[in-house]
Amino acid sequence: MEVKEKIGWKAEWRIDKFKDPDNRIAEALRRGASIEEAKKMAGENYVATEVFKDNVALNEGLGELIDIICGLGTPTKWDNTNARLGVGDSNAAESATQTGLQAATNKAFKAMDTGYPQRSNQTAEWRSTFGSADANYSWQEFTVVNAADDSGKNLNRKVADKGTKASGESWTLSLKITFS
Repeated sequence: MEVKEKIGWKAEWRIDKFKDPDNRIAEALRRGASIEEAKKMAGENYVATEVFKDNVALNEGLGELIDIICGLGTPTKWDNTNARLGVGDSNAAESATQTGLQAATNKAFKAMDTGYPQRSNQTAEWRSTFGSADANYSWQEFTVVNAADDSGKNLNRKVADKGTKASGESWTLSLKITFS
């Protein structure tokens, strides 16, 4: 009998885009509305959904995760109180040694929508909504951090060109990580 020692990690990112000049959809999403409910509210103002996969786990986040598992020190969880999804405009290649988003100035972090993060079986999901006035620049990089900004531990980083968010649009970003 062969014993395999391996933990798998599969990441799936998703962006749901809405025309939302009055932030009505953003506020509903932040209060916990489902994406399907938001699409119905938006009607023809629903723009698109983009799903993209993979990312690089960052060493700083993996170390914090191990500390949480082992009960070492005073690590900070990626929970509703602490977790933020972040977006920036840097397209610097991902590397496990990085400590967060690489953008010099254009980066933003948003708190979890109500009810997030969630867990279903072996999948964790984080979700944040960026309203009309938030992160209006080219979305090139993504992370989940356990603080209000890059001062915390970033669990991962993904680089992918997902377009430029403009004023009057609300984009909801979610990250699912499935462990196996």
